[in-house]
Amino acid sequence: MKAIYERELKSYFHSMTGYVFIAFVTMFIGIYFMVFNMINGYPYFSYTLSSILMILMIAVPILTMRSMADERRSRTDQMLLTAPVSVWDIVLGKYLSMVTIFAIPMAIACLCPLIIKANGTAYLAEDYASILAFFLMGCVYIAIGLFISSLTESQLIAAAGTFGVLLLLILWPGLLNFLPSTAYGSLAGLLILWSLVSFILYRITGHVPLSLGLEILGAAGLIGTYLLNQRLLEYALKDILGKIVLTDVFDSIVNTHILDIGGLVYYVSMAGILLFLTVQATQKRRWS
Repeated sequence: MKAIYERELKSYFHSMTGYVFIAFVTMFIGIYFMVFNMINGYPYFSYTLSSILMILMIAVPILTMRSMADERRSRTDQMLLTAPVSVWDIVLGKYLSMVTIFAIPMAIACLCPLIIKANGTAYLAEDYASILAFFLMGCVYIAIGLFISSLTESQLIAAAGTFGVLLLLILWPGLLNFLPSTAYGSLAGLLILWSLVSFILYRITGHVPLSLGLEILGAAGLIGTYLLNQRLLEYALKDILGKIVLTDVFDSIVNTHILDIGGLVYYVSMAGILLFLTVQATQKRRWS
């Protein structure tokens, strides 16, 4: 894994992608830091981080689009997949190299609370808690981009797909208000969601009986629940999809100024799940 990590890290600086990403994120951190903290005098650096969430939606696809897709396009993935290393080593090496790139502007951001402290009142513990939450949320975004890049050989499709998913996640809290709350509406939504999960499983594993069996069992369970007790499905769709609002943990730390350990574990878990899915998608190509 170390060799792959070093190779990927060097490639980001040889192609200028790493420099562009670091400069882009750092520039906007500096702009919003000057506006909110230096000019307007807000004591919390978390205001700045909240303002650049949309910037990650643009920057992360640029960083992740070539991670797996370029290997497939240039056919160098065959060399990697036949090398005496595990797929986990390949995926983790690529992922950690991108996390390292992202960590550089975050390390620069760690200086901002100290600058606030030098010029007035500062809340260092709260600021560094928000930086940690923002960094882990960015790591989840990178894992999303890596997974989407593993599904295609087009860098453009990988970038557009990652941008679309991140945009959807940012808008997700507002979109939840438009979801049906009735038992019938929740049933229809959950059936569609379950079909999507089964399709993704099929795309990752290529195992038709497993995917079809999962689809049938899930649909039968949902329909049976609806027929036996409709009240169990009321608001079920909103409740389930509300659990994947990634920004809630960061927003909670920003608003309450209290470190949410459970939320940080949630971020780490989400990144782990996405890496597992990336490994499965890559493993499928290894034996195809």
